Amino acid sequence: MSTLYPLRFKTIFKDKIWGGSKIKTVLGKDYSPLANCGETWELSAVAEEPSIIDNGIFAGQDLSSLVKAHGPALLGKKNFERFGNEFPLLIKFIDANADLSIQVHPDDKLARERHNCAGKTEMWYILAADEEARLNVGFNKQTNKEEYLDFLNKGKILDLLNYETVAAGDVFYLPAGRVHYIGRGILLAEIQQTSDITYRIYDFDRKDAKGNLRELHTELAVDAIDFSVVDEYKTHYVAEENIPVTLVNSPFFTTDLFVLTEEIELDYSETDMFRIFIVVEGDVMMTAENNESDLLTFGDVVLIPASVKQLMFSPLGEVKLLEVYIG
Repeated sequence: MSTLYPLRFKTIFKDKIWGGSKIKTVLGKDYSPLANCGETWELSAVAEEPSIIDNGIFAGQDLSSLVKAHGPALLGKKNFERFGNEFPLLIKFIDANADLSIQVHPDDKLARERHNCAGKTEMWYILAADEEARLNVGFNKQTNKEEYLDFLNKGKILDLLNYETVAAGDVFYLPAGRVHYIGRGILLAEIQQTSDITYRIYDFDRKDAKGNLRELHTELAVDAIDFSVVDEYKTHYVAEENIPVTLVNSPFFTTDLFVLTEEIELDYSETDMFRIFIVVEGDVMMTAENNESDLLTFGDVVLIPASVKQLMFSPLGEVKLLEVYIG
């Protein structure tokens, strides 16, 4: 069996009605075939669109096939016992040139019952935002099913939502059931469970290229919504140089932030789990235990199999990395 190594993937570009140009102009993915790209899938095991490996001896194979062939060595033993041959995370970049729809995602229980798949808990890391750009996370007051439907049916749902003005570096955790939408002028990285189930609540009455209103999922959504309110929707953290700072720690994934100003070595010999690194600022040279080096630039995503135990990152200037894992 061939030895696993840090894996890079071909970007999957997604045409969206609300998409813009920041995928090309800010993230630097100027090879996008789309004039206006709303979303990229950087690491996917969604059945219809699995990511294709872009480097090394496994180039051309898809992620799902690699998991089936190398399960525990890729995922780690405990993650393999938990998820089997299903890679559990999906990594995206989203560019909102217009407001996305107001939406909600089901939790694991509801998604298994309705769709035979995982639910969708996610997080956002803001990469760039226009001045005064804002998004919606949750409600602005305690509410319930009846009041929510009253606001929705009267066309006043926007009055019930909590809004947050955002800037680069802001973080939001969105457990399944939390109503949300990304506002125009925002480019972000999204980390989520492997699920493509979205219930659209309201779409600002916009029409598609054929002049049709997009489908809404009012009845499906109402049973998925968590109507509770939390004190703070934005994640507060203090970044530190050259050590990991945890942004999100949940049963679905943990995400740490590295702010690198000097070379660091990471030793995973005492752990057994895959890692995902997302470059959210700057350029960095990554060297694995086989002494092969790879230049990672802003917007790159790399999957580190559980069998890879040593990594070194050498930043070219200040670098920010997100490290994502389950364990």
